[in-house]
Parts: sequence; structure tokens; C-alpha cells
Amino acid sequence: MVPPALADIERVFREEYGRAVAVLTRVFGDIDVAEDAVQDAFAEAVRRWPEVGPPPSPAGWIITTARNRAIDRLRREAARDGKHAQAALLHARDEQLEDSWESPVRDDRLRLIFTCCHPALGRAAQVALTLRLLGGLTTTEIAHAFLVPEPTMAQRLVRARAKIRAAGIPYRVPAQADLPGRLSAVLAVVYLIFNEGYTASSGESLARTDLCAEAIRLGRMAARLMPDEPEVMGLLALMLLTESRRPARTAPDGSLVPLADQDRSLWDRALIAEGQVLVRGCLRRDQPGPYQIQAAISAVHSDAPVAAATDWDQILALYDQLLMVAPSPVVALNRAVAVAEVQGPAAALAIVDGLGLARYYLLHAIRADLLRRLGRLADAGAAYQAAIAGTSNAAELAHLASAKAAAIAYSAETAEPPVS
Repeated sequence: MVPPALADIERVFREEYGRAVAVLTRVFGDIDVAEDAVQDAFAEAVRRWPEVGPPPSPAGWIITTARNRAIDRLRREAARDGKHAQAALLHARDEQLEDSWESPVRDDRLRLIFTCCHPALGRAAQVALTLRLLGGLTTTEIAHAFLVPEPTMAQRLVRARAKIRAAGIPYRVPAQADLPGRLSAVLAVVYLIFNEGYTASSGESLARTDLCAEAIRLGRMAARLMPDEPEVMGLLALMLLTESRRPARTAPDGSLVPLADQDRSLWDRALIAEGQVLVRGCLRRDQPGPYQIQAAISAVHSDAPVAAATDWDQILALYDQLLMVAPSPVVALNRAVAVAEVQGPAAALAIVDGLGLARYYLLHAIRADLLRRLGRLADAGAAYQAAIAGTSNAAELAHLASAKAAAIAYSAETAEPPVS
């Protein structure tokens, strides 16, 4: 069991790491300096807080300590004729911890997202680097989100940092005219932060509410910044409608409750109402994009008072549209779930088996459920095991293990006795 003091530090790290890096990046104009300083500050917290207790303002302590540590280190390096350190110190002299920039982006974290999404970096590098800095996600968690091996993601992050340094990419706020060009990458970052929060890739709890709340906060700020961008509104609607189901996703003991089994009276009606208003506004614009279509799918789910009343025909039609607008194996996999409800599990299984998403544990989980519905219980058990091997989330592991055990037990009960 983690000691209470260390548990407090872990909580502060999850909740405040991104803000601290963003603030220190503005102060020093250098992400490497900022991240190293914040990590030093948390290491100092691990040493001191268990003995003296956390300070009244843990987040403020982390930022102040990180800033002081960074200045001390840069002064030592500057004394050795370190030109980079001298530049960072000059930048810090002109910046305060308070937000004083005259910029269309007034929030440090949102500002850092726009800054990292520089067009000189490839899309994957933009998103991965920002997830590392803003979400405090580990390389393992980011690799999970991208469905790539961890070493591949580690190399990608190293190359992104090297390119930033070699190209002299400045960490400054883009001009208003440059914001739309970086919008797609920014939205991808916010959505991936939300997804990691909604179903954490590892840990004891199904979700990380801090990441969900941060993603929605950033989505609201982006909506205020660019109210005429329909995909911004679509992403915000999608997150609100998805988040509305969170109270029903777990039982009192923390176990996972599938969508079909959720008590929909527990869904947050205020979030649903807000999300549906945004979806209707997107429909009036008639400029469909991936986030808007996904939000419309979530809105259809939210309209059904019980799972049996879900309009799967409409959901399938929306997935057909989504597959044309943003074709990908993951979209095709999600569409297969709707196909199973409209055309049956056999039709859906034929789709799933042709997708080639062997590294994606949800493919195996969906495939296992389809095989179970088709009565192929031994095959279902094997598919459940493949899904179990692909996740480190304790709640998901328990749910998949229970489903596997049920499939195996039922298969044993219904097996014909051997011929004597």
C-alpha cells in the first residue's frame, strides 16, 4: 500500500504536472528546462513532504520550487559560458509566474498545446509530445494511445525534442491567424487526454477524473477562443456526452458496468442537455467533421432511456458517414458494434476479423463478445485472453476475466459427453 504522504504527492503530480510544465515553459521559454525543473521539484517533494507534510498550496510549492531549482541550475551553466542557459535566464528575467502575455490564448496549458503543435513537427510527434508534457502521461500510456510499441514511442519523443532544439522552434503563442492551422492537432491532443482519463490505460481505477476534467476545461476554453469552428464544438459535445455516463460506468465496488447494463437514471442530465445543444448547433452548420459525427452518435445513445430503445439504425448510418469522413480501422471496429445490433454478430465478426488490429485489446474484447453471442465459446475464451493481455487497467482486467470465466464455464456445461 502506498503511504498517505506519497499518495498525496502522486495525486498532485497527476493533477498539477501539466500546469507546472506549462507555467515554467512560459517563464524560461524552454520545455526541456521546464520539465527537468518540475521533475526536480517533485523529487524534492518526495524527500520532504513525508517528514514535514504537504504545504498549504502544493501546486504553488511545486511551481515555485521548480522555478528556483531551474534558475540555480541555469546560473551554474551560464557561469560555464552556457549560451543556452544564459538565454533561458534572460527569458525568465522578463517573465513572471503570473500570466502577463498579451495573447489570444490566455491559459498556459492551452497555450503550450498550440505551441507544441508547430507545423515543423509531424502530427504524431506533435500529439505525443504534448500528451507527455500536458497530461504527464508516461511513454507507455502514450504508446498505448497510439497503438505502437513503447520503444517506438520513446524514439518518437526523442526525435521531436531534438528537432525542436535543432530547428530553433520558439515557444511562443501563435498569432491569431495561425491558430486554425494548428487546430486539428490541438483537438487530437485534447481528445486523447480525455480518452486516457475516461478509461485509464493502467491503474486500479477505471477512470482518471482529473484528466477528463482537464480535457473538458481545455475544450471549453478552445470553444470560447474559436466559437466559429464546428469541430471544436463537436469535440466539446462529444466529451460532455461521454462524460455524462461516468456515474453509471462503475458499480459501488468499482467494477466496470458495460453500456448495455448501465442504470441510465444515473447519467448526468445537465451534461447531456449541454452536449445535445452543441450537437444541434453543429447540425445547423452542416459542415460535418469526425468529432461532430461522433458527438451525434453519443447523442443518439443519450436519447435512449434504456439500452433496448437505442436507435441502432441511426447509429450505423452515422458510422457509415464517419467512415467516409475519417476512415480508420478503429472507426471500422466501432462501426462493427453497430453492425452487430442491426445485422447480427456474424456480419460484425466478418468485419472485425479483417481489420488487422492485433495490438488493440478492444478488438479482441469486441471479437470475444461476438463469438460468445454466436455460441463459439471456446474461441470466445481465447479472444478474452488476448484482450486481457492487452490492458493494464485493473477494472477492465477484472471484467474481462469474469467474462472469460463465464464463457468457459458455460462451454463446459453445454459440451456433449464423450462417446463411451
